[in-house]
Amino acid sequence: MKVVILPDARSVCSLAVDILIRKVRQNPAAVLGLATGRTMEAIYAGVSERHRRGDVDFSKITSFNLDEYVGLSKTHPQSYSYYMREKLFDHVGVSDGRGRIPAGDAADPDQEAAAYDRAIVEKGGIDLQLLGLGENGHIGFNEPLSGLTTRTRVVALDEATLTQNAEMFSGDPEGVPKRAITMGIGTILEAKSTVLVATGDAKATAVAASLEGALSSAVPGSALQMHRECLVLLDDKAASGLKCRSSIEWQMKHDTELLDLLRSYYL
Repeated sequence: MKVVILPDARSVCSLAVDILIRKVRQNPAAVLGLATGRTMEAIYAGVSERHRRGDVDFSKITSFNLDEYVGLSKTHPQSYSYYMREKLFDHVGVSDGRGRIPAGDAADPDQEAAAYDRAIVEKGGIDLQLLGLGENGHIGFNEPLSGLTTRTRVVALDEATLTQNAEMFSGDPEGVPKRAITMGIGTILEAKSTVLVATGDAKATAVAASLEGALSSAVPGSALQMHRECLVLLDDKAASGLKCRSSIEWQMKHDTELLDLLRSYYL
């Protein structure tokens, strides 16, 4: 695991944009794992702007989103399918066939989850998986006590997640679907590389538990400690609970991979 701490959320999102674009330039047919949520909106806006400027072509990528609410069709305004079209796909030329998202309104959500997991494997796996981190430590919708080897499946959402996501459902936690299809932790860990993005004070406790705490199903984000190529991007607020910050800052100034990644910040 390698960690980068930047002064603010804007800088973090800008770097995440650079990383995604670098991956697609290296491999125009890359398989990307994508996430949703407020943290991702600035990233997708940045990618869309770079696409408009002709810096990158996303038309040949394939993507698999982390999750979708059970019971919502792809046209529902609060579905993640709708979110991805509105925030990214429609702006960068990703067709429905290339932008894959679990079908929340599938007649059999369990079968849909299993088929989605198989589709990832059949595509050769995910080259780069973009992740956010919930305030309760979840990645995807893998809530606390999710098994660390789980596959894509149907889950019941944690009460904290329902409360956190209520803003998108007129502020009413009761309006948030209680179940979702999510990539499992085991599925996520099979990605060739992962990039976790967390910003803001509200994420500080989950960040510290995920990066410095014990490997535990109680903190799903801690599973990333086992990933062979995990990069964590934090702003100063999200990093405020870390005890090993001095070690992180040393690595940022001496690790050749990080120096290459951060060259624009040190020039």
